[in-house]
Amino acid sequence: MNTPDPILAEDLAGILDAPLPWEQLYGRHVLVTGASGFIGGHIVEVLAWLNRCFPQANLRIHAMARNLEKLYQRLPWLDLPGEVTPLIQDVTQPCGLDTPPDIIIHAASPASPRDYLKRPVDTVLANSSGTQQLLELACRKQARFLFLSSGAVYGDNSLQIDVIGETDFGGEDPLTPRACYSESKRLAETLCHAYHAQYGIDTRIARISHCYGPGMRLDDGRAIADLLADVLADRDIRLDSDGSASRPFCYVSDTVLGLFHILFRGEPGNAYNLGETQETTILELAEKMIAAAGKCGHLSVRAQAWSGLAPAARSSGHFNINKIRALGWAPQISLDVGLRRLLQAHL
Repeated sequence: MNTPDPILAEDLAGILDAPLPWEQLYGRHVLVTGASGFIGGHIVEVLAWLNRCFPQANLRIHAMARNLEKLYQRLPWLDLPGEVTPLIQDVTQPCGLDTPPDIIIHAASPASPRDYLKRPVDTVLANSSGTQQLLELACRKQARFLFLSSGAVYGDNSLQIDVIGETDFGGEDPLTPRACYSESKRLAETLCHAYHAQYGIDTRIARISHCYGPGMRLDDGRAIADLLADVLADRDIRLDSDGSASRPFCYVSDTVLGLFHILFRGEPGNAYNLGETQETTILELAEKMIAAAGKCGHLSVRAQAWSGLAPAARSSGHFNINKIRALGWAPQISLDVGLRRLLQAHL
């Protein structure tokens, strides 16, 4: 039986060491959509590691993805279909499972600007039609439903709120290129609440902000992936802006552990902010990446605004995470440590 690389193994062990009621998963059928993606793949890995560490868990894991080869590439150390049952289909189609799942974790959607700008229709449908299909599936067995949403639902932050709570919504032009992502995430959240209100489905929502770590694609298109690719290729780093925009970067194992806190301890019908509170500028991030790699790379900055098609709705701001803190979660992995682990996993 294959084993995960040492960095991933440590991350998985750290998640399962958390004092959560993991036994609630024993004997359950769990469906994870977006299983070949960054966060969805990590969720599948945690569930599979739970089965390996505690054979009595007898957890049935169903991993939905559109492409079997990409699923193998994302989960190379797992036995498919032995440990994890692949379900190869589009999330917008009726689910092909014979047995309705007890738990559904919906992580299927293009998430990076590079992806959703290329596939705006796919993005809208994954979050609208896909969510509706899965909620109908949840109705068949009153399954618990966890939806992975995004801080993009908060819109443009026109009031310039630095600490964004779960009710701090701004506007969004529905005709901008990035609206395919943010507006469809909003609609998916509304669907989750509607099925909770009308049919009593236990829906819970995680609004995720700026996650990074082992397993992320180098061609993801976001700043941290571009910087990682440059460092690994031993290229000089050039920022196409002044680097002053800041982001709160949360390590993936912290993010995934937060998801399980919401799954186990969250209130049905509620949404929870999930992310880091410490902001880091893109310039600082580049410097930290170079330092973590132990290199003396050249860093050049062009002091001009980024000219891409889908700039972030705000240049700064982080989540108020008091609501999820009340469930017992807080980020633990600092950016310096997380970047070192990210680089070690890719070397």
